[in-house]
Amino acid sequence: MTQFRPHSAHWGAFTAVVEDGRVVEARPFPGDPAPPALLAAIPDAVHSPVRIDRPHIRRGWLRGDRGGGTLRGAEPFVPVDWDTAIRLVAEEVARVRDTHGPASIFGGSYGWSSAGRFHHAKTQLQRLLACAGGYTGQVTNYSYATGMTLMPRIVGTNAPVEGPVPEWRDIVAHTKLMLCFGGITLRNGQITSGGGARHEMALHLRLAVEAGLRLVNISPVRSDMPDWARAEWIPIRPGTDVALMLAMAHVLFSEGLADTGFLQRCTTGHEPLRAYVLGQADGVAKTPAWAEAITAVPAATIAALARDCARAPSLLAAAWSLQRAERGEQPFWMLPALAAMLGGIGKPGQGFAFGYGSMGGMGITRERVPSVSLPAMTNPARSVIPVARLTEMLERPGGAYDYNGQARSYPDIRLIWWAGGNPFHHHQDLNRLLRAWARTETIIVSEPWWTSPARHADIVLPATTTLERDDIGSSSADRFVLAMKQAIAPQAQARNEFDYLADVADALGVRERFTGQRDVGAWLRALYATWSEGCARRGIEVPDFDSFWEQGHVEIPEPPRTDVPFAAFARDPVAAPLHTPSGRIEIYSETIAGFGYDDCPGHPVWLEPREWLGGVAAATWPLHLLTSQPATRLHGQLDQGRVAAADKIAGREPILMHPADAAARGLGEGDIVRVFNDRGACLAGLRLSDAPMPGVVVMATGAWFDPLEPGRPGSLCVHGNPNILTQDVGTSRLGQGPSAQSCLVEVERWQGPLPEVTVHRPPPIEAP
Repeated sequence: MTQFRPHSAHWGAFTAVVEDGRVVEARPFPGDPAPPALLAAIPDAVHSPVRIDRPHIRRGWLRGDRGGGTLRGAEPFVPVDWDTAIRLVAEEVARVRDTHGPASIFGGSYGWSSAGRFHHAKTQLQRLLACAGGYTGQVTNYSYATGMTLMPRIVGTNAPVEGPVPEWRDIVAHTKLMLCFGGITLRNGQITSGGGARHEMALHLRLAVEAGLRLVNISPVRSDMPDWARAEWIPIRPGTDVALMLAMAHVLFSEGLADTGFLQRCTTGHEPLRAYVLGQADGVAKTPAWAEAITAVPAATIAALARDCARAPSLLAAAWSLQRAERGEQPFWMLPALAAMLGGIGKPGQGFAFGYGSMGGMGITRERVPSVSLPAMTNPARSVIPVARLTEMLERPGGAYDYNGQARSYPDIRLIWWAGGNPFHHHQDLNRLLRAWARTETIIVSEPWWTSPARHADIVLPATTTLERDDIGSSSADRFVLAMKQAIAPQAQARNEFDYLADVADALGVRERFTGQRDVGAWLRALYATWSEGCARRGIEVPDFDSFWEQGHVEIPEPPRTDVPFAAFARDPVAAPLHTPSGRIEIYSETIAGFGYDDCPGHPVWLEPREWLGGVAAATWPLHLLTSQPATRLHGQLDQGRVAAADKIAGREPILMHPADAAARGLGEGDIVRVFNDRGACLAGLRLSDAPMPGVVVMATGAWFDPLEPGRPGSLCVHGNPNILTQDVGTSRLGQGPSAQSCLVEVERWQGPLPEVTVHRPPPIEAP
């Protein structure tokens, strides 16, 4: 008998088609204008041969090896029963907590996990650890960590980065010119954290183009904007956007085009920036000619952009990727400063914003109702690190570091418990991470699949996929709340996080506090009731839980109005001040200046990165590697599926290269190449394209890390994980975000026998 079960994932709502206990198809949500191709990979993932079938323990850990050295990733695993696994996990958590303190347990577990809001692995794990005494967690994220830290300092809110941002409805009606630093990448619009029913980014962009919007794609990669958008492409050296913005500011100031009224009324500190831009502060005028030498963008083009923005209603937009680079604070700071000079902030379809091409839902008109969510518990240990400082924390227990004006020190981590995420996808410089990973006494990983973190763990706990449990999908960036109904029974011995964590909580004496004395069904009703109450406070009526569950979704109607960011502030900055020290946009921040950071001074500046095409390092490593989000998976999710496999070349992740760069190296389409620098090397399949500008190569992230010699840092990744190459340094002492996009490499043809990709089958398993 065929069954149809409504469900959702980060890449979209769908109906699971089930036959004989197996998911055979994922059908798109009715009415979705652009259903994602990723849905085709869902059956492959659920029934993958790389599913973890039962708990496993690394052989050496069972024999008393606490640390593992370089054996993690190389030693076989021993299967155990769930009772044994629960006992060992609870004993280890209690031992580390009681001997070294709760802050020695790292429960960061950063990752996208499930779109379901109850069975969300990180939230469930941190709830358990909070009940058990505490843990070290993480703040900010890999996507826009620098923006999260900076924006509240200069505009008093994270909204320009996270949303709400200027709505597409206003862009279509009012905007004449949109500068897109980093483009608008439609593949990223297929992903929404928490799931989404309608993928509308392309629809809205088409409407804007039809309305006559002039789009300018300022990016090293032409395909960061779809061809049908007819965008003007301005190739720019990676990591130099702030220099172009400063030169535009020079034109505005020197030609009297800046809106001095808005600057005086709504900003503070534009005078120091003006002195810097005009060269009065340091003797170097930031002219278009100055910027041309840095950016490779012609001076005349820069000057024309500035004048055009001053003459037409303009919106300045940037992708999140701009700040994932050395000194990533600078372009994110300069963008609102430049928008303030144009005077459009607070007007419909004008001003500045981030993230239109970074995730679905940005700019969509919707009611500002909260998403369904499992409430977090207070962490008694009160210990956190910036998310991108994972390796440094493991390397330097007790070591001092700066973050956002605070002098901090790293905790001494003895136990890592990771659930619902993949640090071998998100983190940089994997060889360095592997060495630091080996210092930890015990690593527990909760996973449905034998991913890289599971292969490098001591205790592996098999988790269900979302299709093996009931849940609710919800996102603040989408107008739908979605019933995620269990479609199949848990595979093999996989268990829900809530269930096995409740057993661990029982062994630690905190079961009732962890469960809240509710089962899954009671929790889903409680979460929905809380969300319904929030809707009611906004005057929105939604059906009761039973009706919602029967129907499979709730749609919140699109409001008749649009929200214009900063509109009240722009009308009257005294009556509606920002949450900044001055109450205004801080083009110059006395607070940040007071931190004394040489890598992030008091206003936006050009700071030369260590790795960029205009620097000394380019003589050795002449290609700039950009690592993009993939079109064939979500980060590392679904890499084992048919959609990702179809895009690979001889089983390797593709690398895009300009034909001129390939010809200079004697390379051709389809060649297997070695991509390398002094941090590591990986294999890739060469794909020729004139989309990247010469000197720039592009690889998608998320190919599962597959070292040629497991357990040995420095080994070649035969599959094509580019994080073996990216550098692990903070953006600055202010934001401490990741700097993945500042990465130089060289590429050569692979000469030896082609190594086998083994990461999509289970690791060695030893009989108990």
